[in-house]
Amino acid sequence: MKSEVMSTKKTENSIRSAQNFKLEGQILDSIPFGSGHINDTFKITTDSTNYNLYLLQRINHHIFQDVHGLMNNIEMVCNHLKEKLAHLGDKEVQKRTMTIVQTHDDKNYYQDDRGDYWRVFHLIPDTRSYDILETQEQAFSGGMAFGQFQKQLSDLDPKKIVEILPNFHNIEFRLNNLRDAITKNPVNRVIEVQDLLDYIFEREDKMRTILELGRANKLPLRITHNDTKFNNVLLDKDDNVQCVIDLDTVMPGYVAYDFGDAIRTIINSAAEDEADVSKIVLNIPLFQSFTAGYLSEAKDFLTETEVESLIPAVHLLPYMQAVRFLTDYINGDTYYKIAYPEHNLVRTKAQLKLVHELEVNNEKLTDILAENLMSN
Repeated sequence: MKSEVMSTKKTENSIRSAQNFKLEGQILDSIPFGSGHINDTFKITTDSTNYNLYLLQRINHHIFQDVHGLMNNIEMVCNHLKEKLAHLGDKEVQKRTMTIVQTHDDKNYYQDDRGDYWRVFHLIPDTRSYDILETQEQAFSGGMAFGQFQKQLSDLDPKKIVEILPNFHNIEFRLNNLRDAITKNPVNRVIEVQDLLDYIFEREDKMRTILELGRANKLPLRITHNDTKFNNVLLDKDDNVQCVIDLDTVMPGYVAYDFGDAIRTIINSAAEDEADVSKIVLNIPLFQSFTAGYLSEAKDFLTETEVESLIPAVHLLPYMQAVRFLTDYINGDTYYKIAYPEHNLVRTKAQLKLVHELEVNNEKLTDILAENLMSN
């Protein structure tokens, strides 16, 4: 009964917030929508005969503290993408990128009297997303989507974009956090994970490769997505690319980070928190398809050094995730939600097993990348 009351209040609050935006028609319904874990999302239906579906979100301002900068980033990126698509003669621009709905006083977000922040997008019809890849065709579409996204933004000045989450993919920062956790050792867990720490620190220098290339100005800073999970790509009913979504983490960065994180999420044959690490093997066909799709778009603008950074990023991103999970475990599980006491430890071991599998298969992955460069 209590959960029903809370759900009703949430719905009423979402409708009240949605009324502050320039929606077509009267609001008929508001229902929770999607599988995201950070922002509260609702599908808003109106009685408009022209456009009647909207996506309302309450922004998690505890994570995204600069809401003004966040929304300006998204608006700038969306407008740039629309201009690019229109220039290319795309007649379905509104379906190819996200569209922000303004408030009645022409702002791109609304703050209510409780201090919560809200935004509205057009809900793109006749699309679907997948939490888990099912086919090589989907993998190709996902790679194409993120390659196209980076290419279309390659001429937008990264200095215009606010760094919403500083040091998000900075491995030096993540390792310093780990060392700080080891020093403090608040719940006396360091002694039980020494073998994992040894494994991590043995690879530290190699994992700095992309960061050092960037600092030496050998990698261009570009506008990147920074959360390239497959469910952040919308596909049409035939699994063709429609739109890249969830632009909260769009920031200046290196293209390799997007490529590496996408591969991290699709190449693992098991779950991110698989306790039986023997089940963690590489799905090479999905790597091949994603890489082919990505390079079919990205090859046009990537520098030679950027191409050379892609495979190191494939190793780096699961390594970095392992560092973050282990840091949280040593700190007493203060950041990630856990289902049981050893959850972050299990996650760490699973990511490090993935790193091992990638190292064993490094030559094969490198060859696949080279073959796709030649064929695209």
